[in-house]
Amino acid sequence: MSSQQIPEENLPVEQGTAHGAVEGAGDPFANPGLPAHRPRIQDIDERAANRSERAVALMFTLSMLATVGFIASYVIFPVDKIVYIWPFGHVSALNFSLGLTLGLALFLIGAGAVHWARTLMSDVEVADDRHAIEATPEVKAKVMADFADGARESALGRRKLIRNTMFGALALVPLSGVVLLRDLGPLPEKKLRSTLWAKGKQLVNMNTMEPLRPEDVVVGSLTFAMPEGLEEDAHDFQTQIAKAALMIIRIEPDNIKDKREREWAHEGIVAFSKICTHVGCPISLYEQQTHHVLCPCHQSTFDLSDGARVIFGPAGHPLPQLRIGVNSEGNLEALGDFEEPVGPAFWERG
Repeated sequence: MSSQQIPEENLPVEQGTAHGAVEGAGDPFANPGLPAHRPRIQDIDERAANRSERAVALMFTLSMLATVGFIASYVIFPVDKIVYIWPFGHVSALNFSLGLTLGLALFLIGAGAVHWARTLMSDVEVADDRHAIEATPEVKAKVMADFADGARESALGRRKLIRNTMFGALALVPLSGVVLLRDLGPLPEKKLRSTLWAKGKQLVNMNTMEPLRPEDVVVGSLTFAMPEGLEEDAHDFQTQIAKAALMIIRIEPDNIKDKREREWAHEGIVAFSKICTHVGCPISLYEQQTHHVLCPCHQSTFDLSDGARVIFGPAGHPLPQLRIGVNSEGNLEALGDFEEPVGPAFWERG
């Protein structure tokens, strides 16, 4: 449709050269300019500005309290506590309280920042022409001047209540993440340094669940054993067997190169930890001719005739040996616990 066919009352009116306007009578794409700035109540009433300041400070303060509530919830509620909360139903008290308090802490920081920007910071719209990517000295000076103006208009230096509470909220909320590091697992304390093995504990065959006797172990054979009294249906069976599992091998005494290994054995029967010292995989591949055992995970290889030292692979230290003997009933028994922690190294070992 041409301009002659458009009703006169619908034709664009002539634009003036008022605030931000561009001359261009009859041009439908003319720049209409920026609307006139309308001051907010906070701009003209200091009491309203102070009310906004207190509202922002209240949000930041509540955020701090929510962060403290997050930490307190983590300490107070046990992992297995279930509560009924309408309309969610039965939920974990710990998960619900952590999610609620952390969500409030983050939301209140954001809400306080938005309310601060909308009511107290300058809301004057500024239009600027496009310019080349490379900044000229004049542009740099203008940027620094604009930054100084923004810092001054934010009233961060003058509104000390907002500034201090905002810094407090921002400083406290990261503590939520620090507290969550506690969920990396229970503190090991001294649990990694000891196993169920003790003096007098009989070696039980893990296949037959019967005590092992010296005649049950023939030269070149590989047998797996666990401590007497450990039951497979026990709630901590997996935790205990992961430290106490044994490999029982019989080697001709003359073929044992390591003196201590020979002394800790019984008639050539040696007991080594089954747990690889690299990342804790169970070792089960035995080479009868060489007396080498191979970890199937990363191919760490240990020489069981020479103190189980590492001869290949990423493992960092030999397999621990358990000192064994024979009791009055003729069954193999431990003469104590391992003298060093089994499995991979850990940060406090030493």
